[in-house]
Amino acid sequence: MDRSERFYKITQMLGSRDVVSREALLEELGVSLATFKRDLEYMRERLHAPIVWDREYRGYRLRKQSPHGARFQLPGIWFNATEAHALLTMQHLLAYIEPGVLAPHIESLKGRIEALLDQGDHSVTELRKRIRILSQGARPLVPRQFAVITTALLSRKRLHIVHYNRERDERTEREISPQRLVHYRDNWYLDAWCHWRDTLRTFAVDSIQKAELLDKNAPNVSEAFLDAQLGSAYGIFNGGKTQTARLRFNPKRSRWVAHERWHPEQEGVFESDGCYVLEIPYADDRELVMDILKYGSDVEVLAPEDLRARVAAALRKALSQYRNGA
Repeated sequence: MDRSERFYKITQMLGSRDVVSREALLEELGVSLATFKRDLEYMRERLHAPIVWDREYRGYRLRKQSPHGARFQLPGIWFNATEAHALLTMQHLLAYIEPGVLAPHIESLKGRIEALLDQGDHSVTELRKRIRILSQGARPLVPRQFAVITTALLSRKRLHIVHYNRERDERTEREISPQRLVHYRDNWYLDAWCHWRDTLRTFAVDSIQKAELLDKNAPNVSEAFLDAQLGSAYGIFNGGKTQTARLRFNPKRSRWVAHERWHPEQEGVFESDGCYVLEIPYADDRELVMDILKYGSDVEVLAPEDLRARVAAALRKALSQYRNGA
């Protein structure tokens, strides 16, 4: 942890106990005695922290201040990025949750989250005004269908579903064994063994128009196999043999993309002219093509050739629509 975090940890430990031993502080902070002494000196001299050594109990404590004395308070760093995102996301989700079995507990959860957010000098009202969590592209779900799917998933039962394929505009009926739910890009997906195709498939939950619980046990697919089949390539869709996409971004766009994580196994390198070449594994190119197209002229597909051709065809088709309308 960095120095600011250590200051907060020291204050938290001293504030929650009468006396804290030096050994306990060193173990919690994970620093040397010399570093701890420097932190302590800085807090006392620069931040006016009322930390004293208690000889009787051989530990540190906060000196009691008079009722009219100024209350010691560290300069606010509030939460780190992941803590802020987690708390604000929970608050955002609870605000829009639909009535259900959790209804009696929701207000209590809201109160506890708001109490956490209200720490320090920043009010919850100010936080709501200044910090926002935005969702984009979320597709609505039918609550009853979602309940049936989660019941089958957790009770390890099969489902009979009616699935709507938007790309082909067709509906199919199939029997599946749910394996896990994934929340990805603000939407829910179900990884399941499809007994009709006799293979693993990922279904967008909002595309399941009907789900019926069957009195048949669902076979378990190991987590390692799921990850190998569905998590090894780019995006939410699985496919057959994995290929490697090579994308070259122009110098301006490279300043962003070089710091982005597209895939755990990606590789990237800057070229002499400032362009950035990104290599990522993929199996099904549907999602990858959409993500490439949003960068327009800032990116070029170098390989493989079939991916390059597909992106080029999509760009020509888009351009033709503007030419026809001109």
